[in-house]
Amino acid sequence: MNIALQLLNRARQYTDAPAVTDSNRALSFAALADRASRLAGGLADMGQRRPGERVVLWMENSAEFIESLFACWIAGLCVVPVNPKLHGREVAHIRSDCAARLVIASECFAQTAHEQLLSTGHDLQILIAGSAQYHSLAEGPPMPCQVLEPVEPAWIFYTSGTTGFPKGAVLSHRNLLFMVMSYYSDIEQVHPGDTMLHTAPLSHGSGQYMLPHLLGGGHQVVLDRFDAPAVLEACRRYERVSMFAVPTMITRLVAQARQETSPAAPNLRTFIYGGAPMYVADLLDALDVFGNRFYQLYGQGETPMTISGLNQREHAGTRDAAHLARLATCGVARTGVQIRVVGEDGRDLGPGEIGEIIVRSDCVMSGYWNNPQATAVALRDGWLWTGDIGTLDEAGYLALCDRSKDMLISGGSNIYPREIEEVLLRHPHVVECSVVGQPHKDLGEEPVAFVVVADGTAVSPDDLDALCLEHIARFKRPREYRFVASLPKSSYGKILKTELRKWLAAQNPQPS
Repeated sequence: MNIALQLLNRARQYTDAPAVTDSNRALSFAALADRASRLAGGLADMGQRRPGERVVLWMENSAEFIESLFACWIAGLCVVPVNPKLHGREVAHIRSDCAARLVIASECFAQTAHEQLLSTGHDLQILIAGSAQYHSLAEGPPMPCQVLEPVEPAWIFYTSGTTGFPKGAVLSHRNLLFMVMSYYSDIEQVHPGDTMLHTAPLSHGSGQYMLPHLLGGGHQVVLDRFDAPAVLEACRRYERVSMFAVPTMITRLVAQARQETSPAAPNLRTFIYGGAPMYVADLLDALDVFGNRFYQLYGQGETPMTISGLNQREHAGTRDAAHLARLATCGVARTGVQIRVVGEDGRDLGPGEIGEIIVRSDCVMSGYWNNPQATAVALRDGWLWTGDIGTLDEAGYLALCDRSKDMLISGGSNIYPREIEEVLLRHPHVVECSVVGQPHKDLGEEPVAFVVVADGTAVSPDDLDALCLEHIARFKRPREYRFVASLPKSSYGKILKTELRKWLAAQNPQPS
């Protein structure tokens, strides 16, 4: 069961339908399948590559990324896509960890790849996408799609590494096909002429959701970067546009749409948002601007894009307390997925009780590449222990409190930063905020809030204190407010709490 077979089937069915468009070229389904099959043959001939070998894709968003991805699968190889914004040393670590003998890199990474990667493996080869060699490989005879077992590795997804070296979650062809089918079951059906717009890195969530869309006959429109005006223009130019976005992208699109006189996104079908929680205040703004066109997903690299979801119908409502409470959740378990919230002993907790979220489905990884110790911690008795903290209510709605590492304990009481952040964002002049813990001699930890306010406005700590005391227990309110111009973010738009903790550590000595 090779997932690439699905593309070849669609190429026979939708021969001339548009498959991929970027700033340089457009490929029909037939052209994409032909290019990928020929490139597969060329890759297989490079060093007599064996099925299952890993190939690192260090590539910017482009049509070449998609054709290289499927070429690797047709040849029976396992892809290891990496974030194009990683440092060369980080890519070198990933290459060494997965023992890849081939790296396909965008031209902009050519010099760095040769300088920092070649020394990490004596038999390593680097292929530059779009080069004469690359095009030559794609002009040879087409290679038949290799027959693989469903459990064979297809994609190794490396975690962000915020708590140490990144780990490679091994995703099989079965995992990816389950993700595809779950998309059709829970989010939307895809037909020729439907558009998926890619502005987030194809190496991560956007690329993973490229699969159900492309394999359903959809048109992939690839932008090299996120640009709010370009996204809104694409929603006017193309038909039935869907897009995966992290919450910060949505808030930027809302701001841009409010500046424009044209309809915000007349051809928008679905904004699929995830990758980090979206605060209710921001979500209400987005619903006001774009209407009820949102699907929230909760997933991890270890179970790609598939744990729970809140569909478009459930985003609608009267904005009473029950509706707002639902919007603050991550929805219910996706089709074929089981979710539990458990205590440290692994026993199920009751409705509303806070514990670790564990999940089970055919989407869950087989383990971490070459890391049995980490695998044993994450996979226990057939369940993935996510490391996320949350609650389940009586109806099965999952509320995500925080990552277990982000929770802080003050005076023996657990404090979940997201609860505080939701309250602070109720202030009309607070644009962004993030709460982290800093050491305290007596309490152990105390919450500190980093706050970004709108230009030309002023907010005082007393204002925010009063807001917190109105909505949450006194012991949860931040002991300090730090007003900053911006918050540090990853290349995916996630706020980097690790960086905020470093700021605090550098400014405040440890308590003695």
